[in-house]
Amino acid sequence: MKITVLGSGGWGTALAILSNDCSHKTVIWGKFPSEIENIKKTGENPLLKGVKLPSEIALTSDCEDIKGSDIVIIATPSFAVKETAEMLKNYISENTIVVSVAKGFEKTTLKRFSQIIKESLPNNPVVALSGPSHAEEVGRKIPTSIVSASEDVNAATTVQNALSNDYFRIYTNTDVIGVETGAALKNIIAVAAGIIVGLKLGDNTIAALITRGIHEMSKLGVALGAKAQTFAGLSGIGDLVVTCTSAHSRNRSFGKLVGEGEDVASAKEKVGTVEGYFACAAAKKLSEKYGVEMPIVNECYKVLYENMNVKETVKNLMTRDKKQEIF
Repeated sequence: MKITVLGSGGWGTALAILSNDCSHKTVIWGKFPSEIENIKKTGENPLLKGVKLPSEIALTSDCEDIKGSDIVIIATPSFAVKETAEMLKNYISENTIVVSVAKGFEKTTLKRFSQIIKESLPNNPVVALSGPSHAEEVGRKIPTSIVSASEDVNAATTVQNALSNDYFRIYTNTDVIGVETGAALKNIIAVAAGIIVGLKLGDNTIAALITRGIHEMSKLGVALGAKAQTFAGLSGIGDLVVTCTSAHSRNRSFGKLVGEGEDVASAKEKVGTVEGYFACAAAKKLSEKYGVEMPIVNECYKVLYENMNVKETVKNLMTRDKKQEIF
């Protein structure tokens, strides 16, 4: 098959290496020629240091090189997903499977990214690829399992078969809402986990956060039309655990700085793109729209957008009205 990865970031590069390892004709397309030329010159992506790019992978900034792709993977920053999907209209057929790896909600519409892509490419099968998968580890061929989700079972299975090998295992799922919602919301909980680390609280606190975090995630997901059991899978608890506990996680790193007393704006500048920051505002709006109580999200919002003291938010969560655990 011909698989084209759109976006020359760390995750896109890791997926391109995976595609090449699965014996596909693989292309990395980047919008900025200077970035592509730098990768060509050095033989590696600076965002994936120490991982050599196989010589068989083609690197280009020419949209014409996208033509003939069986699968295209949109691995651009989330703010560029709409623009990228619009661009694809001129370079792929309706048989091309479009894969989204963006995690979050579109800022203004609060839509999931498969929905954004489908608006531009209504006749193409769209797959959401998600789960616990740091680019730094996939690029180094560390065993990883994720989910290929689509309402089109054949498309999900095609992606599963195309990109599964001895270090990368893909499961399929038809609950696209659940998979994408889990991917977006776990970033908020990871910011909270970082805050806990920054405050030098304990393992008990992290365990409580993860457990109650998945509860909040599944409640909102179900309200949006997802299946509750999806949140017990790789794109739910799996992705949540890795994002809350790993030093690779930008969301956790950002939260840690905030917990240590760093100003939110300064912490964002140091870490770079923090999807949990934007997802928090979206999740708060969605929880209010659908009448879903999300205390962790609400307290995170107060810290990130209303400058509330982080110690005060912990106290607020710990002194909420007493209730049954399961309801």
